[in-house]
Amino acid sequence: MSTQSAVRNGSLPHPPYRLPVLGDLIGVDPRTPLQDSTVLAGRLGPMFEREILGRRFVFASGADVVGELCDEKRFEKFLPPGVENLRDIGADGLFTAYSHEPNWQRAHDLLRPAFTAGAMRGYHEIMVDVADDLIEHWESRSRSGTSTDVSSDMTKLTLETIGRTGFSYTFGSFARAEPHPFVAAMVGALTYNQRRALLSIPAFAKPLFARSDRRYAHNKQYLADVLADVVRTRRRSSEEFSDLLQIMMDAAKDADNPNALSEANIGYQILTFLIAGHETTSGALSFALYYLANHPEVFERARAEVDEVWGTGKPQFGQVPKLRYVRRVLDESLRLWPTVPAFGRGAREATVIGDDYRMAAGDWAVVLVTALHRDPVWGEHPNDFDPDNFLPDRIKARPAHVYKPFGTGERACIGRQFAIHEAVLVLGTILQRFDLQADPSYRLKVQERLTMMPTGFRVQPTVRT
Repeated sequence: MSTQSAVRNGSLPHPPYRLPVLGDLIGVDPRTPLQDSTVLAGRLGPMFEREILGRRFVFASGADVVGELCDEKRFEKFLPPGVENLRDIGADGLFTAYSHEPNWQRAHDLLRPAFTAGAMRGYHEIMVDVADDLIEHWESRSRSGTSTDVSSDMTKLTLETIGRTGFSYTFGSFARAEPHPFVAAMVGALTYNQRRALLSIPAFAKPLFARSDRRYAHNKQYLADVLADVVRTRRRSSEEFSDLLQIMMDAAKDADNPNALSEANIGYQILTFLIAGHETTSGALSFALYYLANHPEVFERARAEVDEVWGTGKPQFGQVPKLRYVRRVLDESLRLWPTVPAFGRGAREATVIGDDYRMAAGDWAVVLVTALHRDPVWGEHPNDFDPDNFLPDRIKARPAHVYKPFGTGERACIGRQFAIHEAVLVLGTILQRFDLQADPSYRLKVQERLTMMPTGFRVQPTVRT
């Protein structure tokens, strides 16, 4: 698949101090390329380029330009280098498939019914059970007076949730002092592929990266081993199941099912859901808890809503979407820190966008969601945390395409409703049961591994009295 430059006329602004061969390497931190690009978007405008060691990346962040790129008649999903590299582990799974590959459409059509609003009812009790595991863990922290790493705990929770709901498989997350080894292997694989997207390594320099290559090979094999264990566990079971895995396995046995997937592709879909199904939601929960812990007035307003809607009991399925203010807290957290911070768009045919940016068929640009969500269309203070940005009248006053935490078009996140229900349920549960004390000296630090995640953020949970 081509990864040629996105704009033909060569007139795009770029960072100052471009160097021969190295390009715009000055100021590039391989740990935070998207955060760096977000800062540049504020200086360089709605569409700009960065050239790194011969690779050219074109970024779009302005509301008008992104509106054009989100037009499904003119553009389609494109895999930028960081995502394309993940085909090494995800192949033609839902997230990493090229749009022309048949297994993408087959898997989408086969699994879409499992992610409707009605299907959420079947997952609700499992989500509540996993939230109870978190409650027990935080109650022990409350008794001992010790703080807890929020991102680590949210990762345990969301991995356990997708494991149990999608595959009836438990990782025993809260029985472990540290996250499951699957998490370390996943983070290692994502980070490796993101950094390789920036660096084009010549043959003579490859021995310098032999150690990281070996580590990646180990992580890749471990992910494959977990995948095999999920399938092996299912085949050994005599129980009846109706989860994602069973839907795919039953279709594979039906010769008349046009959406049947091969065994290899079922494996890629399992890995896609295990990674995407927990990594993005854990980040969203972690950012939301950061803002709740650091905005007492928002915390109290959200808690008051939980008390009014849920009372003191466990939430019923129909009560979760009634937490409208809690949902606005989640939406605003995703605005400031979309856990999938960018997505690629490729031109279906020759076209012109924005201020005479000419694109040929197959040319591409990266929509920088972190910058789009800070466009002036969001008001005079787009960097401020304000859940009321998602009041109905404000939503109606903005173009729909300026809020894109789940991607866009036919390739947008299939699990959006699942993630929202889980996240609102968990936030409501925490608000109902705990007071949170954050370290006042902590300043938000964000780790990039294709997704976004707070790092080093700890809270002291105290059982609410």
